[in-house]
Amino acid sequence: MRILRVTPSLNPQGGGPVEGLLRSTEVIDRLGHETEVVCVDPPDAPWLTNLPFRAHALGPATRPYGFARKLAPFLRARRAEYDVAVVHSLWNYSSVAAWLALRGGPTPYVVFVHGMMDPWFKHAFPAKHAAKQLYWLLLQGRVLAESHAVLFTTEEERRLARDTFAGFRGYPEETVAYGAAGPGEAAEAQLSALRDALPALRGRRFLLYLGRIHPKKGCDLLVSAFAEVAAAHPDLDLVMAGPDQTGWRKELEALATRRGIAARIHWPGMLSGDVKWGAFRAAEAFVLPSHQENFGIAVAEALACATPVLISNKVNIWREVEAAGAGLVSEDDAAGTALLLRRFLSLDADRKAAMGTAARRCFEERFDVRAAAASLLDVLHRAAGPKP
Repeated sequence: MRILRVTPSLNPQGGGPVEGLLRSTEVIDRLGHETEVVCVDPPDAPWLTNLPFRAHALGPATRPYGFARKLAPFLRARRAEYDVAVVHSLWNYSSVAAWLALRGGPTPYVVFVHGMMDPWFKHAFPAKHAAKQLYWLLLQGRVLAESHAVLFTTEEERRLARDTFAGFRGYPEETVAYGAAGPGEAAEAQLSALRDALPALRGRRFLLYLGRIHPKKGCDLLVSAFAEVAAAHPDLDLVMAGPDQTGWRKELEALATRRGIAARIHWPGMLSGDVKWGAFRAAEAFVLPSHQENFGIAVAEALACATPVLISNKVNIWREVEAAGAGLVSEDDAAGTALLLRRFLSLDADRKAAMGTAARRCFEERFDVRAAAASLLDVLHRAAGPKP
């Protein structure tokens, strides 16, 4: 098949959706398919170099809606060249442009919503939700209603999305597997890369957060919870790794200073490549007390490294993690996050090791990107239909 993927950006700072697109495309193309990606990044964006597929960058786009005048005409002119299209994300011009260009044409499309219909946003940002509801009725709901399939990555995500918006509720739902690539076999090189990049961690145990520094992720809960356990574990540090997209880090650092733990929290920014994998491998546990997470690519990456995961029950794969014994789960509040850390740190070495073994097994059975790619391909084959 010739597959078109439409996304607002390929910037890796976009987190899980971008990582999922990159890794699944690698697997799909190795199976003999051909993928091209259209985005509205500037053509000279540094992250567009050395991609394993052809990318058409039609930006720069205007903010915040991501309008790019070249996008819809490009898609309309090229749509017959592809067997099927995958539209990524909502609430931006890219998804609407894809709908306008593809509707009524020879190329069916599916939509990945990437957690953007979770009711948490409705309660956390009611004014924004009111604007989204209007946009849903005017345009976004039509994008989903006229698609071949609307793709969710967990049953929990699909269930939660159903009553978030009024109107256009009859869109065709599908739940597909989702996952991450594993770290490969270069464990020593990855651990060495971490030591070189973060020498302050040498000889220190640490807990790892890796993701955007964003209020949705519960970063403040983690800083406060770490302050609760720090005195009892003087050899333990906390690594808060990820891009600070909202300027929240200064406030979190001030919180750490007030709690007397600033010297034991490390803020390395975004980690990638061997340094990222080294951090996952070396961490005592990965912690994500998120208020909303439709999947959590970083959770799957931690599992792939046999690292226990400590997550909130708002991470939509929490049931799978808990059932596998791959980590611990609690509420996404201050008490729940502190309880996560206390419960894990109270375990003996054998219990932690068993949890790590279960984590790797959970990844292999449920969240390997190869299974995710096969699941997506099944949907795309059905959407494209038999070749004439």
